[in-house]
Amino acid sequence: MSINIKHKRTFLNIALSGSVLAIAAVWLAGCSKAEQTGPVQSRPALTVRTTTLREDEWARTLEANGSILPWQEAVISAQVQGLRIAEVKVGIGDQVRRGEVLVTLDNFAHTGTAPGASNPVQGRIVAPDSGIISAANAIVGSMPQPGAELFRLIRKGRLEWRADLTADELMQMRKGMKAKITIGEGRVIRGTVRAISPSVNLQTRMGYVLVTLPDSEGLIAGAFASGTFDVSGGKHPLQTLPLSAVMQRGSMNYVLLVGPDDRVHERAVSVGQRNGDRVQIKQGLKTKEPVVESGGPFLTEGDVVKVVKG
Repeated sequence: MSINIKHKRTFLNIALSGSVLAIAAVWLAGCSKAEQTGPVQSRPALTVRTTTLREDEWARTLEANGSILPWQEAVISAQVQGLRIAEVKVGIGDQVRRGEVLVTLDNFAHTGTAPGASNPVQGRIVAPDSGIISAANAIVGSMPQPGAELFRLIRKGRLEWRADLTADELMQMRKGMKAKITIGEGRVIRGTVRAISPSVNLQTRMGYVLVTLPDSEGLIAGAFASGTFDVSGGKHPLQTLPLSAVMQRGSMNYVLLVGPDDRVHERAVSVGQRNGDRVQIKQGLKTKEPVVESGGPFLTEGDVVKVVKG
C-alpha cells in the first residue's frame, strides 16, 4: 500500500516539473520573440508640410494712422463796417476761381436812390484764391463786423494727409519720403512727405508729418486714413517664412523645427516686418532648416509627425 503511494507521489512530482519546464519554455520563447520585434514605433501626431527660409526683397516700412485735412484754409471776412449783405452768390462745396464775387454789399441807410429803385452796390467780397468753399456764414440782410468770418476756402482744393507718429518714428522721417495712403474702401493714393513736426504734444507724446496728395478729388476733409512710409529708401534683401509657420507664446516667437527623426522641437526666432502672408525672420533659424508650415498649434515639443511634400 505504501509502495503505491510513493509511486503516485513520484509521478505527480515528475508531472509538475514538466509543467514548470513547459511554462518556462513558453516564457523564454516569448522573450525571444519580443527581442526580435524591437521597440514599438510612435504613431505620427499629425501629417504636415515643411518650409524653409526664403530670400525676398522688401522695402522697410512704418505704419501710421491719421486724417485727411486741407492743405491751406483761407478765412474770408468783411473789411468795412456799415454795409449790409445784399446777395450771397456761393455756398458750401462750391468751387470758385480767384477774384470771383462771393458777396455783394450795399448801404441799407442809403437815401440817394428813387423810391422803388434797388440800392446801388457799395462793395463786393471776392475769392482771394481758387478753391472750394468749406464753410459759409454769410447771411443776406446781415451787417457783418470787420474781421468777422464769412467763408472758409480750401485753397486750390488741395487736401493732404496728416499722419500721427511717436517721437521715435518722427526721427525716421525725411522730407520727400514716399508714402502709400489707404482711404475708404481700399482706395490707395501715393504721396510725398512735405513737412515734419519738430516737436511732440506733451500730453499725447505724439507729433505728425504732412503728406502731399497729388490726387485729392473725391476726398473729404476730416476723413480717417491709414498708410505706410518707405523708411528704407528702396528694397533690401531679407529672409522670410509664411506667417502660418510662426507662433507666439507671451512675448516669444517660435517655430517648430522638424528633426531627422521626424520629431518637432521648438526654436525661438526673432521676427521683423510683415508683408502680406509672410514675415521677416531676423535670427534663430538657418537657411535650409525645415519647419512646420502650418498646424503648429496642434503640436507639442517632441511630437512625431509625418512629413509630406507639397
